[in-house]
Amino acid sequence: MTRQAIGEALAARLYAAEAAIDRAMAETAALAAALPGARADAYLSAVTGQRAFSGAAATISALAEARGHLVQTHNTLTALARKLGLDALASGPIDKPGDTPPVGGGLCPEGDTSRGMVNKSLPDIGELC
Repeated sequence: MTRQAIGEALAARLYAAEAAIDRAMAETAALAAALPGARADAYLSAVTGQRAFSGAAATISALAEARGHLVQTHNTLTALARKLGLDALASGPIDKPGDTPPVGGGLCPEGDTSRGMVNKSLPDIGELC
């Protein structure tokens, strides 16, 4: 297995881990947001639900810290890839929120969205469609 192939496999795993933490944070935040209404709808006192509120808040905090560690891992792997001379890799959508106009992950003129997802060396932007 070449270093490039190993890098591509790690990039895919890293993207999956980042997406999983983001999904976990979003779901936990949705739970935390639903707790006050659920407590009120069940006619429970504020004292009754406090442990659940605290637990959800602590979980969000722990996930935010874990996400920070994963970002550090991402930066470390990026630096290592550069040091080893590996090609730039992208995994998942290559456009980031706020990219206006899209850099390359948007719809191609023919409507082909499959090229917006990559897990290989990036071609020139003009070659995406």
